[in-house]
Amino acid sequence: MKDKIIERLYLEKGFVSGEAISNEYGLSRTAIWKHVKALREDGYKIESRTKKGYRLVETPDNIEFNEMQEDLQTSIIGKEIFYYDSLESTNTKAKEIAFQTKEGALVVADEQTAGKGRLGRIWTSPKSKGIYMSVILKPDIDPVNVARLTLLGAAAINLAFADIGIESEIKWPNDVVINGKKVAGVLTEMNSELGIINYIVLGAGININVNLEEIPEDLKERATSLKIVKGEEIDRRELFIRLVSRIDELYTEFLTTGDIDRAIQICIDNSAVIGKEIVVYQGKEKRCGRAIEINKKGELLVQFDTGVENLFSGEISIRGKHGYI
Repeated sequence: MKDKIIERLYLEKGFVSGEAISNEYGLSRTAIWKHVKALREDGYKIESRTKKGYRLVETPDNIEFNEMQEDLQTSIIGKEIFYYDSLESTNTKAKEIAFQTKEGALVVADEQTAGKGRLGRIWTSPKSKGIYMSVILKPDIDPVNVARLTLLGAAAINLAFADIGIESEIKWPNDVVINGKKVAGVLTEMNSELGIINYIVLGAGININVNLEEIPEDLKERATSLKIVKGEEIDRRELFIRLVSRIDELYTEFLTTGDIDRAIQICIDNSAVIGKEIVVYQGKEKRCGRAIEINKKGELLVQFDTGVENLFSGEISIRGKHGYI
């Protein structure tokens, strides 16, 4: 409930009456006062005035990802940052507040208790060990083109890694891998009606300072972290700033030009699958082929025995012929 109250105060940008909070969340005035007191103990500065209610004055300095706007030299992404100590999923929270926020708003959590990836898969998100964030986008584009933004997210992660001296590859359409193991993933979700996009949520999860023993046993063969790769702690704050900047850079180009050619080229140049034998899973069907190229639509061209097919991400999953990739 503390998170709901602080979110409400943040969105209002002014005083919120105790009566309004009471009606919205079914709380007594005493319960509201106790939650506000607890938030103050957490470091939030909340002003209270008789007949006016409560107003958020300042957020705590000890939150790693909070109050980043001064460090972010971005055009669109990160003008609003909603930080949570813990969330079930940043994508879920982003969808809850999307209609109340401007384009580019970020939802960031220090941990996720029910993080998710593509096709309903679980994304393990240990506290203070990674970046778990979602960006709310509201482009004026045809909904059929939304899936391509997943490639933009993957390309941004690849560039951010390069900015801190880490080489990586992209496993079409949404995974970033190092040494054949997944270190980051992108999940794109959309809300639309009658061909009009209300909002897009572009979520990203990155394993940063996760130790080997913290990776679930059933994932050790195909998952890793930047700390495991580098053998040292990684500055999450620096990587967060670089990632948001790279997303802003590529997304601004997309809004300006109407295409994601540069992002697609990054995915091609750093592909983990092009030129390799792969296994394509679609529903219960399993087929072997050879990845040839990624076209301008963001589709993966695969040579099967029956000929070349253009694969659209959708419900398709791919693996290497002899392992994860």
